[in-house]
Amino acid sequence: MTTSNSPSNIGRCMAVIVALLIAAPASRAQSEGAIPPPLSYPRAQYYMNNPQAWSQFLSELPQGAAAQSDESTLHAVPPTSGGTWTAVTAAPVALANPLLLTDGTVIASRVDAAQWFKLTPDKKGNYAKGTWSKIANLPVIDGTQYAPLYHSSAVLPDGRVIIMGGEYNGGNNPVWTNMGAIYDPVANTWTAVLPPPGWSYFPDGTGVIGDSESVVLADGTFMQAACCLLPDGDALLDAASLTWNNTGAPRLGNFYQDEQGYNLLPNGNVLTLDIWTDFDFNTFTSSGNPTNAEQYEPKSGLWVRAGNTPVSLVDPYECGNFEIGPAVMRPDGTLVAFGGNTGCQEAASKENPTAIYNAGSGTWSAGPNVPAVCGKEATKDCDLADAPAALLPNGNILFAASAGYGGAPTHFFEYTKNNAINQVADTLFYSANSGAYYYNFLVLPTGQILSTDFSKIAEVYTPTGSPHSGWAPTITSYPTSVNPGGYYKISGTQFNGLSQGADYGDDVQAATNYPLVRITNSTTGRVFYARTANHSTMSIAPGTASSTTFTVPGTIETGSSVLEVIANGIASKAVTITVE
Repeated sequence: MTTSNSPSNIGRCMAVIVALLIAAPASRAQSEGAIPPPLSYPRAQYYMNNPQAWSQFLSELPQGAAAQSDESTLHAVPPTSGGTWTAVTAAPVALANPLLLTDGTVIASRVDAAQWFKLTPDKKGNYAKGTWSKIANLPVIDGTQYAPLYHSSAVLPDGRVIIMGGEYNGGNNPVWTNMGAIYDPVANTWTAVLPPPGWSYFPDGTGVIGDSESVVLADGTFMQAACCLLPDGDALLDAASLTWNNTGAPRLGNFYQDEQGYNLLPNGNVLTLDIWTDFDFNTFTSSGNPTNAEQYEPKSGLWVRAGNTPVSLVDPYECGNFEIGPAVMRPDGTLVAFGGNTGCQEAASKENPTAIYNAGSGTWSAGPNVPAVCGKEATKDCDLADAPAALLPNGNILFAASAGYGGAPTHFFEYTKNNAINQVADTLFYSANSGAYYYNFLVLPTGQILSTDFSKIAEVYTPTGSPHSGWAPTITSYPTSVNPGGYYKISGTQFNGLSQGADYGDDVQAATNYPLVRITNSTTGRVFYARTANHSTMSIAPGTASSTTFTVPGTIETGSSVLEVIANGIASKAVTITVE
């Protein structure tokens, strides 16, 4: 490795980038205009050298949905196929990054701010008719308010929520913060989490984690990637002590992993698609479009080859964005990976590809291209450079796409079990004026998909069809009677489902491969979620033996009830219990 590739020199470059971007003319506040997208490090370097281009870039982005009229109900696509959208009760503020707590509530962050809010479904378990309430603010860490946008996140097996890093922190200029925090939903408190040792280029703790990817391994360990270390880094969290242990990091992509995503596989390994294989860190230029993939093996702590995609899914190097799309594991043991081709003028091909990974055989095959129905004239190729996707209970994958790098409008599609792509209805609000990177997806216990878009109005997508019975959790041992406030254990198989659920890549993670317990009163039909914790595994392998504990809400109604275990919106066969 040459001297210019050393962490110290890369760190000096990062320091200059951060300083100049902060000094650049500020864009309008997010509630009033454009919301900045995630940026790769080389893209940020370009804006460092061209501050006027940074201002121009911000001015050309879609204007923030939060600034639009709440009465806007533009439909770019009528609901002639697929599911339907329903608006959720308006939140107090514009929201992003929704996460599903193990008590069935949803938390989401105020855009680029320290405030977080909670959505509680109504008495019948309806999220669209739910209510929003404020939870604790993020902490002030070493004198700086932690308020990230585009960061890693996960719900841990003990029910706590961890977030790390942030490309932005309380403003529209990238800082790639190393701050982090963990949320205890029972105590309603956030606690600061230090970064892994050595993961900092500068005294102010910036430059390494930023908008990096993360994953909860099958054994329940949280693994954090370093956005911008060169050579790159990964670390494993000891959730009890909140300390870190370094582990192996991807090595086949030129020792760098900015903008990549992590996907848990049924064998317990973690998949990533390399972006930087042909990148020259001496000249900050690239000469090719990579196709190689890698797998992390938890037992060895090392990354190994995982084949090559039939076509590169990385945004063509001529475009200079170095982005890629999300990837979603399906119940049949295949993973669909989406491309991030922004279709710049210099790119040889404007088509945005997909590829299918067979986790059993370790082989790749080509999938269909995303339709060319985006742009104002509905003729440009749609891409998923920073865009969401989520597994539906029927086995299809819902995804959002738009033209270029975050150009409006955004359209929505289902990638079917038969590997076809069908356009479905656009959201009720704001899709005509939003780029795909605005959207975050979350799989709800109802089987619906919650979508946030940097506005106050989240929406839920209700798909058609139903899941295969073999995809559901199975209960083998459970208490036949429970008491309000009681603590119990339940066992069975496939409690985590067969996928992580939703994916975005780096910037946002909202996996739901963990069990929820839903109790419905047989007389009134009222729905209660019992907070789960201590999951025995986070594996998504078919038939995995599983157990978890649950705490019955103190407010639960007594009498005959039915209990279900839910993973990724798919419920087990209900069992009858008595609440005494």
